[in-house]
Amino acid sequence: MTTHPETIHEDHQEQHVGALVAQLSNDVSRLVRDELQLAKAELKDKGKEAGIGIGLFGGAGTVAVYGVGALVAAAILGLAAAVPAWLSALIVALVLFAIAGGAALLGKRHVSHATPPMPEHAVEGVHEDLEALKGHQPEGKVSA
Repeated sequence: MTTHPETIHEDHQEQHVGALVAQLSNDVSRLVRDELQLAKAELKDKGKEAGIGIGLFGGAGTVAVYGVGALVAAAILGLAAAVPAWLSALIVALVLFAIAGGAALLGKRHVSHATPPMPEHAVEGVHEDLEALKGHQPEGKVSA
């Protein structure tokens, strides 16, 4: 049996193509693993940065609270030049309580508008759709 040079060449090409496909598969797998490792490292670094930023925001908020306290003390001391110190502290406290009460009333109004936490208009629309499917006409609605 004689082997033709063309057949040997084709077999060699198939082996070469097979090796290239295997190499491509290995390279793609390695590339994906490397990209995942890079993504993990990047997320870790970003997480550290976010943690530092959140900590700094917390620290800034704490310092701001102390600043507000200092402003309240300054208001009391400034008012104490005109009235007794106890009266100036009482006046500033009453003003602060009035501001807090106003904010609480506004907050209550917003919360009451948000309750119940059910989409009333959407539920009403579903009920109307169900009635229409049953063949009933909702009150006050005109069919087209």
